[in-house]
Amino acid sequence: MHNVKSSLLIVAAMFGFSVADMFIKQLTVTLHPGQVLMGLGLGSATIFLAIALITRTPILKRINWTPRLLLRSAAEAASGVMFAIALSRIDLSTAAAIFQAMPLVLTLFAAIFLGETVGWRRWSAVAVGFLGVLLIVQPGMGGFDVSSLLVLGAVLGIATRDILTRGIDPSVSSHVVALQGFLGFFIAGTILLVLSSAPLLPPAPSELARYAGAALFGATAYWCIVTAMRIGEASAVAPFRYTRLVFSMALGVMILGERPDWSTLAGSGLIVLAGLYTFLRERALARDAA
Repeated sequence: MHNVKSSLLIVAAMFGFSVADMFIKQLTVTLHPGQVLMGLGLGSATIFLAIALITRTPILKRINWTPRLLLRSAAEAASGVMFAIALSRIDLSTAAAIFQAMPLVLTLFAAIFLGETVGWRRWSAVAVGFLGVLLIVQPGMGGFDVSSLLVLGAVLGIATRDILTRGIDPSVSSHVVALQGFLGFFIAGTILLVLSSAPLLPPAPSELARYAGAALFGATAYWCIVTAMRIGEASAVAPFRYTRLVFSMALGVMILGERPDWSTLAGSGLIVLAGLYTFLRERALARDAA
């Protein structure tokens, strides 16, 4: 039953992240990506600050501000900057498809930095997944957009964040970790806006509504995924992360008027199949070890 609840929470989280991405995509049409990140970071950080204060979670304890945690927030902020810029230039469905390579990159990082054993079957799955990415990005082809490489940069940032998360002391509250991540968004957005010399524009009422939607859906999705990972088995809920691609493509088509081409659809299929095979292989190895 815990795994059923956890799986439903993962699906809810993926929907929330997809909706937040859609709002960010819409905001970047009229506002600089740096200003969008500032608003998103400030709004979501306020939500988690309020939760921490209501639950009397200690925020300023030294253990909450270790170099590992600060580096984790920096990796997440860098990822947010690259993803926001990419969303301002390419379709949401394309960005979401490339982003699904994250579990494969995480497998690669776990082998390199954590010394985890990865057999030839999972290496093959990683290679197939990256072929799917190449099919979407199309380097050297007429449809190539250099902005799509920013999504790959964001994937590397999130994989780095997840690797660093594994070493965080269990006593550190998830609310504090989330607060740090969104504060990182605000700081990174401010730096990006200053470096680009872009003006800070007063948001229109419709833009304020999108800011609120992005902050609310993003914060709720973050809470859902943290709760899911605490009550369920990671191996049982991992495949449900791919629902984000379905939600993002549906929102891209129905709300943003996007039309994914055959290479995006085919590449997405390869990435998902490679990721699912990696998941099934890990479960088989876990059963053998038991």
